[in-house]
Amino acid sequence: MAPIPGSGLAKGLAVTLRTMTKKSVTAQYPDTQPDLPPRTRGVIGLFEENCTVCMLCARECPDWCIYIDSHKETVPAAAPGGRERSRNVLDRFAIDFSLCMYCGICIEVCPFDALFWSPEFEYAETDIRELTHERDKLREWMWTVPAPPALDPAAEEPKEIAAARKAAEKLAAAQAEPQEGES
Repeated sequence: MAPIPGSGLAKGLAVTLRTMTKKSVTAQYPDTQPDLPPRTRGVIGLFEENCTVCMLCARECPDWCIYIDSHKETVPAAAPGGRERSRNVLDRFAIDFSLCMYCGICIEVCPFDALFWSPEFEYAETDIRELTHERDKLREWMWTVPAPPALDPAAEEPKEIAAARKAAEKLAAAQAEPQEGES
């Protein structure tokens, strides 16, 4: 069956009339904050205590917008006769958000969970050179990171937790047996 001439125009006008009669809703942005989805990619927050200065995030960044400086520090031996150890100490951790393309590769490759997505999105600057944020600002954004979603109650327990629970139960049973024999 051939379409009726002008039926497309009539359908378009019907859609226009339907939307014209609906009341528009405008959120007054600075006064009313938007409801963001749970996995919003705003800025990257740094949990500095977990950073071991492994430099994986800086090496894997396709834009090379992560700047890390560190130095080595000698840690004295933990026990007498032990040897001294050296560890990296973070001096500078900065991200240039004027170069960042928000791909999240740095967050994915971090083996120590030091980088997280924060839903913070109000970080505009008047000068592009001020979009390089140092570790102090990245640490502030870390506290805006939402808690991870709860685990599925129907999911099976992780192997690591199950093994630790079994070991703890064996230890508790072993400690309870001598106490029962004493009385």
